[in-house]
Amino acid sequence: MAYQIDQKMIHDQEPMAEIMPNVITAMSSLLQRVSETNDDLSRPFREHQRISAFNAVTKPSISIRSYMERIYKYADCSDSCYIVAYIYLDRFIQKQPLLPIDSFNVHRLIITSVLVSAKFMDDLCYNNAFYAKVGGITTEEMNLLELDFLFGIGFQLNVTISTYNDYCSSLQREMVMRTMYSPLLEPAFLVRSFHKNLLKNLYDEDHRNSQVTSAV
Repeated sequence: MAYQIDQKMIHDQEPMAEIMPNVITAMSSLLQRVSETNDDLSRPFREHQRISAFNAVTKPSISIRSYMERIYKYADCSDSCYIVAYIYLDRFIQKQPLLPIDSFNVHRLIITSVLVSAKFMDDLCYNNAFYAKVGGITTEEMNLLELDFLFGIGFQLNVTISTYNDYCSSLQREMVMRTMYSPLLEPAFLVRSFHKNLLKNLYDEDHRNSQVTSAV
């Protein structure tokens, strides 16, 4: 029952609807920098990378921000779903180090993380066929990506309130940095925090909580 309580409390802390586009912008900005950084780092080794269903043959022409705005416009899921999807993406990064987020897979990872989050968080949500249409892929591919994503995060779907609040704070800091950006601030700093600092502590906390919940 612990996860049901967490879900209710997270919904009670929904971001205000009028600031949600800023959250989308912050998430898009983070994912854009992570993708571009990993593009540069992995280019010499791309032929040796693990082949994944998330990888497109070519880079999608639609920007990450436009793609997320499209999902936000049509998916009609709760605002908290985007925060939880962001958490799921971080978990995926940690558990799948051989599948770094880049420009070839980020779009499919986004649509899949939002789908999984909506199913877990919301009482009502659209089916896979609808999300496939929104994401520009086939229903069969959406079904496969959902399964791969769930295995990729080890079916670790529960999110504690403290984790949720920490990730909200992370996105708020990103919003502030976007409005107060200094050329002296290296984008790699944010990439490192996105990959390591947030993930290490928050994942360990959730892992301990999930063990306690399982024991009960």
